[in-house]
Amino acid sequence: MARVLVLGGGFGGIATAVTLAQLAGERHEVILVDAGSDFVMGLRKNWHVVGVSTLEEGTRRLHRLTEHGVKFRQGTIEELDPVSRVARVDGEPISADYMVVALGARPVAEAVPGLAEHGINVWSRDHSERARRALAALEGGVVTVGIFGTPYSCPPGPYELALLLHDHITAAVEVFTPTPITLPVVGQVGSNKLLRRLVENEIKVSTGKKAVRVDPGVVRFEDGTEQPFNILLAVPPHRVPAVLAEGGLAEAGSWVKVFPKTLETDFPGVFAIGDCVNIPLANGAALPKAGAFAQAQGEVVASRIAALLDGRDPEATFAGEGVCYIEFGSGEAARITGHFLADPPAVSLSDPSTEQMVDKVRFESDRLTAWFGG
Repeated sequence: MARVLVLGGGFGGIATAVTLAQLAGERHEVILVDAGSDFVMGLRKNWHVVGVSTLEEGTRRLHRLTEHGVKFRQGTIEELDPVSRVARVDGEPISADYMVVALGARPVAEAVPGLAEHGINVWSRDHSERARRALAALEGGVVTVGIFGTPYSCPPGPYELALLLHDHITAAVEVFTPTPITLPVVGQVGSNKLLRRLVENEIKVSTGKKAVRVDPGVVRFEDGTEQPFNILLAVPPHRVPAVLAEGGLAEAGSWVKVFPKTLETDFPGVFAIGDCVNIPLANGAALPKAGAFAQAQGEVVASRIAALLDGRDPEATFAGEGVCYIEFGSGEAARITGHFLADPPAVSLSDPSTEQMVDKVRFESDRLTAWFGG
């Protein structure tokens, strides 16, 4: 019996573990390790902040994955050795024949002076309730949605938050980004479409703004300008988990490198997927950090490992095709779709509609049902 160790209980880790358990049956051992006890999709953070729904309604316990034959181990991954494929979890070394690293990216507010003290990290679900309460107590003023670095998880998310805030609060809403256009991944045409909706809703958008520090009530930018705020809802710079850099899977300040089609690392038997990896695109950009890609990558890796366990040549490859949704407010959503690994990448943003909002809600419910049951 072989052992496959899946590190991380997010989109990619769950997709890998469940798919592999289904393909390998009881012949092999699939262990999923995560520091937390439950799973909730990132899309719920915006819903919770504006009061549309709660995090709890979409939260599922990871131990329910045992119904698929996955063994769940809750614990902190303290060390990782990709050469010997050993992870130390709460002091216990766990070895594996194959290892899948799906530890995501971490928003680090401390990377910008003053951000942790004066902003609310809305890209961490631990701070979602704090943001909701702050908004509920606000009377007038300005709510600023700030993007403090790229790349970050779910590129459309901050603009979706701004549009949802417009629907649910009376204060002015503003958003800033260090990128030259709102959504570089969809190009100028798609970015203009999103910008028009923001402007129509009287949301001020500032592009090309690199924040260097946050003081009480004001964000200061590299170009000498500043942005006043009453509430700052921040998307902090994202970093690879330290344990991956310490273990040699990623260079300090960078991301895990993989072969794009197979998700293999330079270490035999070790794969990496999801937000912790960097996959460069033909246009010089990077594959967006999004749950749909992590899921697709996990399913490819599971298929490749299952083939290797059976003594077959793996055939599954990651095509770089995916879809994600951005809510435009007023009960509408749009789809970002494309073939991201094409040369050049072919990516588009649809016109918003209520039908696509239904699709977004179904995106969550279908996956929760498939992974955790009804």
